[in-house]
Amino acid sequence: MEMFERARELAAEMRPAMIDFAQRGIRCPSLPGEERAFAQLVLKELQMLGYEATCVDDWGNVMGMVRGNAEGPTIMYNAHLDHVDIGDPSEWGGYDPYGGQIDVAEVENQTGDGMEMAEVIHGRAASDTKGGMACQIYSGAILIRLMKEGYTIEGNYLFTASVLEEPAEQIGMIGLYEHTLQQKGYTVDGVVSCESTSLKLYLGHRGRVELDVEICGVTAHASSPWLGLNAVNKATKFVDAVEARYAGDIRVDPKLGKSSIALTIISCSPGAMCIVPDRCNIVFDRRLVPTETPEDAVREIQEIIDRLEAEDPDFHASVKISAVPRKTYTGKTVTIPNIKQGWRIEEEHPFVKACADALASLGEPVGYGYWNFGTDLALLCGKHKIPAVGYSPMQELYCHRPVDRIRTDFMDRAVIGNVAVFQHLAKLPKKEFRLP
Repeated sequence: MEMFERARELAAEMRPAMIDFAQRGIRCPSLPGEERAFAQLVLKELQMLGYEATCVDDWGNVMGMVRGNAEGPTIMYNAHLDHVDIGDPSEWGGYDPYGGQIDVAEVENQTGDGMEMAEVIHGRAASDTKGGMACQIYSGAILIRLMKEGYTIEGNYLFTASVLEEPAEQIGMIGLYEHTLQQKGYTVDGVVSCESTSLKLYLGHRGRVELDVEICGVTAHASSPWLGLNAVNKATKFVDAVEARYAGDIRVDPKLGKSSIALTIISCSPGAMCIVPDRCNIVFDRRLVPTETPEDAVREIQEIIDRLEAEDPDFHASVKISAVPRKTYTGKTVTIPNIKQGWRIEEEHPFVKACADALASLGEPVGYGYWNFGTDLALLCGKHKIPAVGYSPMQELYCHRPVDRIRTDFMDRAVIGNVAVFQHLAKLPKKEFRLP
């Protein structure tokens, strides 16, 4: 217990630097594919704090290691470098989206059932994920200081920050885990993500697949539309059929919630004056519960197309999983199908229990939750079966919105919470890390 008291003292000592780093991060725009400047800022912070093996890999991901002075597992603490666009600056209530301003504002409480006043940092990515990242980085810095003062730290604390998380194909994490870490010979035994959790332990999310549907028509002069076949008109029938299909057949997972489908993009071509469009392209965001697969999602849309084509000889369409080229700021261009695997880890799993025990040992309330959105843990926990949780001071309510903010009191709790979680996981026998 003496070590944790010292860790609390170090957290208080490092607090101004941690808050300053979060502000500097918010002031450094890092849209997907444009993360270079922020990656360098993160790298320099890791080096200044004494992390080992710091680097930016070929994909643009940043990493640094805190090697313990006793044997134990390697736990990866992960954030992502990129963020979504700020949108209309006039919607930000007078705050500069890249300002990192601190004040006292109304903010959601931890349980999500009320509002209260607290000190917050405002700005894009404060809640996704620059605020939580600052806590993870400074949690590692506390471990470094503890070892310098003679304390025993078991295991390795591996901090990573990946690129291109927001576009959803997981290109950055694929590059980091399946290439960089493998080349370096690093084994990851467990993962703690700093995606928003309101200081709860998050244990999974639904899967996702992006579906691209093309409706075909025939061009004609707009003054004589009867000579052509308007693809957009045909698309309206299709959209109605999709809505009707899923209104009556939604699958539900008791923890992750219900599956869903949402039309997110619609466009037509040629898209010019006086021309009846001959193509209408529609993108659907389909969220999947564990009993569903991307192939199921494609098949269901194809069944709708087949039925409409049988009813209407002028209706023609196709469906495929979206895959668009993405370019990292380091110059790598990759095309990957836009799929995220759903995953869930049970509250009774030893990995989760160790995390819960860690928070309880600090007097923190232990709560559980599941993300509405997807994360890079889909690759690590969903595909590679590495046990994982989310633990973060950031709050999902503020992600991607012009009220983006993070509570500094939650940051204070998270930085020491990360240390406790790591220490408890480090004592877990490796056989307990296995997933079914």
